[in-house]
Amino acid sequence: MADSSFDVVSKVDRQEADNALNQARKEVEQRYDFKGTDASIEWSGDTILIKANSEDRALAVLDVFQSKLIKRGISLKSLESGDPQPSGKEFRLASTLKEGITQENAKKLGKIIRDEAPKSVKSQVQGDELRVSSKSRDDLQATIALLKGADIDIDLQFINFR
Repeated sequence: MADSSFDVVSKVDRQEADNALNQARKEVEQRYDFKGTDASIEWSGDTILIKANSEDRALAVLDVFQSKLIKRGISLKSLESGDPQPSGKEFRLASTLKEGITQENAKKLGKIIRDEAPKSVKSQVQGDELRVSSKSRDDLQATIALLKGADIDIDLQFINFR
């Protein structure tokens, strides 16, 4: 019998993120508490740039954006935000969407699988994803449940289950 396998990846649906950003932009333009604060949110390359006239307003725009991401099914673990930085008369806050599993996180996942998963399960790093294989599909499903419960600072998806 051939080995069954699945891939562990960390990806963000760019279209859903773009929709969340557009919804946040509309809400910021329409909300009364943002009137006259020059608050805005927009893409700047692969970075999400938030501008406002005070640090609190910039953080409030970030909060609106985070709520839109959650409604769109994007985990906040994939959003990395800095602190608002003063730039002239405004404050700027840059955020990025993290994609891919770093070598460090892949090693953590591999260690969790080696230590706690059933013994028949093997893992190997392939670029920015992790391939997990075993002869038993039940062991693979137990491994998925184990990884979902693990405390890791990245958003994980499980694809190509065969």
